[in-house]
Amino acid sequence: MQPFVLPEFYLSYPARLNPHLAGARKHSKAWAYTMDMIDVPQHGTVIWNERDLDSHDYALLCSYTHPDAAPRELDLVTDWYVWVFYFDDHFLELFKRTGDIEHARDYLDRIARFMPAEGEITETPENPVERGLADLWNRTIPHRSAAWRRRFRESTRNLLDESLWELANINENRIANPIEYVAMRRKVGGAPWSANLIEHSLNAEVPDEIAAKRPMEVLRDCFADAVHLRNDLFSYQREVEDEGELSNSVLVFEKFLGCTTQEAADAVNDLLTSRLHQFEHTALTEVPALFDEHGVRPAGRAETFAYVKGLQDWQSGGHEWHLRSSRYMNEGALDARGGPELLGGPSGLGTSAARIFRSVATTAPQRARAFTHQPHEQLGPVTRPALPLPFPLRLSPHLAAARKKIADWPRRMGILSEGVWDTARLRAADLPLVAAGLCPGAPPEQLSLTNDWLTWATYADDYYTEVLGHDLPAARLTTERLKLFMPAGGTPSPAPRTALETSLADLWQRTTGTLNTTERETFHATVESMLDAWVWELANQSQNRIPDPVDYVEMRRRTFGSDLVISISRLAGTRTVPPEIQRNRVIEALEDSAADYAWLVNDLFSYRKEIEYEGGLHNAVLVVRSFLDVEQDRAIRIVADLAEARLAEFRHAVDVGLPRLFADYSLDAKAQDALTQYASLLKNFMTGIANWHRECARYTDEELDRVRNTPVRPERDDAAKPPDFAKAMQHPGCTGTPPVPLGAKPRLHLGATGLGTQSSHIPAPARPTPH
Repeated sequence: MQPFVLPEFYLSYPARLNPHLAGARKHSKAWAYTMDMIDVPQHGTVIWNERDLDSHDYALLCSYTHPDAAPRELDLVTDWYVWVFYFDDHFLELFKRTGDIEHARDYLDRIARFMPAEGEITETPENPVERGLADLWNRTIPHRSAAWRRRFRESTRNLLDESLWELANINENRIANPIEYVAMRRKVGGAPWSANLIEHSLNAEVPDEIAAKRPMEVLRDCFADAVHLRNDLFSYQREVEDEGELSNSVLVFEKFLGCTTQEAADAVNDLLTSRLHQFEHTALTEVPALFDEHGVRPAGRAETFAYVKGLQDWQSGGHEWHLRSSRYMNEGALDARGGPELLGGPSGLGTSAARIFRSVATTAPQRARAFTHQPHEQLGPVTRPALPLPFPLRLSPHLAAARKKIADWPRRMGILSEGVWDTARLRAADLPLVAAGLCPGAPPEQLSLTNDWLTWATYADDYYTEVLGHDLPAARLTTERLKLFMPAGGTPSPAPRTALETSLADLWQRTTGTLNTTERETFHATVESMLDAWVWELANQSQNRIPDPVDYVEMRRRTFGSDLVISISRLAGTRTVPPEIQRNRVIEALEDSAADYAWLVNDLFSYRKEIEYEGGLHNAVLVVRSFLDVEQDRAIRIVADLAEARLAEFRHAVDVGLPRLFADYSLDAKAQDALTQYASLLKNFMTGIANWHRECARYTDEELDRVRNTPVRPERDDAAKPPDFAKAMQHPGCTGTPPVPLGAKPRLHLGATGLGTQSSHIPAPARPTPH
């Protein structure tokens, strides 16, 4: 008996079948026999027999997902899928069922030797997985560019290596939280790997200059998430009930939300639908602008569009295969519930188009909720759950001194002269309290620098919301101007024309004077990411669009500014950590969970300010309300539970992940100490942010009413004089039309915002992440 009824899936384009299916079936079976994948015992266990291969029908999968591939390319792609599914079952039998994580590491290390970054394979294969990979690598890699080879090697390594994450969770009987699961499933699930093969099968590579930009990353991530969530729905019975697997989104939602399996399956399907909506939105609104921004040539545009179409074909084709493969739970999936019979049409291959109208109509309410929110909603009383401080609070002994001179630097930079902030608003924010909690042991100079960065970021956040909130072209021009004041090389900056520019130029000089070129470029990317993210928020605001929940989580890390704050703190002394360790899964878990905890706390405290006072859309409570279609109190509780879950993940990474990392990489005492100190820095970050929200006045109803009802008066009579935009735009890199006068009175007079409280603005990346 099936554990739940499969939901109504969103299908917006029909599946097509490659006419060369029969040839691919014949070829792939012969290839699997040649690689010893059929009827050849592995450590005493036969992984597949011929009936298994036939009933799984990977040639049907590839014929559906690559309908336009030529016969030779279809054969090659089918062999790749036979290999990856064989690896999955091989790893299951040898290691997941036994829990043998130590030998699993050795096994994965050997596999990596069969996909060298450069040169020929020198290792001799010892099992079908290694034998198959060696053959496929040699048949594929010579035909692709260096950029594609780099991306494909990384996605293949992720697919293999992150199997250890699944195995570790099984051994610990640990179920991931939803945010952690989505991020890790992308790596272990293989859909980014599939996206690379789409490029290969169509001979259509995405130009390297845009491959790592946000729109392309979003397309890949949406594609990956939808593929994996769909697979989780079909494979729940096999994985959870038969194999004892814990990495399945239905199980993750079931445990996190405390709901029935059917309710969890429906929620997973809603998330799948949301990711497909996000895919379509990005392809239509962001990709064309990306071409123009980077001057992509017509051939590159055509190949990118072919790639996007290939991703769509994979989605619809993958769904059709899941309906038919014996590998999955699909009893009744082709009958009246999901098939075309209700419309009076035929059933069988090629009839998926008949289901499109029904699926679009069924999912229309979910799409509509994202665009129909009424700004400045009257929320009424908001009760926040109690959130104790995550770790013991430490405050700098220099806090009192910092508070005494709280207005000195902002006044010198002109921040109090543009009609956005006054001294009262600055003091209510009490940003020295944040700095004192983030850097409790810092000398006065470092504490002052941190406080000034927090002041600038908070002021910029308010400025984008209140001055530029309804003028997207002005926001984009302002953003491009600000980037000019963070020179990574020898390019001179223009003369600053606004307080934002003056203060950023000052901070950049004080912060990067001792950094080398690479470090300056990295720090530049961090700030730039936050600025671009604010524009992303304003773009959503202009469309009155509540963001997709996954996109919101990943962009919120950037809009919140946590990467900036952490980067400033890291400059003080954690640069001894080897680069390969900084990209490790444990380090990413530490950073992402700490960042998520901080902004989730912020969203709980700033919910009324952002939604009711500012008329914004970017707050986790509103995103959860819209996505799950639940009442406010339930959404608040879910957001609080997410914060607690991310904190628990952070603690797990510290207590379990770091010791394992020390052993795996044989780190010396110096490196271990650096990582331990970095974990302490992140603890201070979370605790300092949480304490600040509890103690400062900026989120109280009294302060929100005061800001809304009390006009801000510039401190100098000439402060409102607008800058000369004609001169400002003469500097290289400035294009577009002049924005609103930056020194004039703000167009909107909304509630206060601050570090990470951009809920009606725009997010961007800081550390190179999938999106």
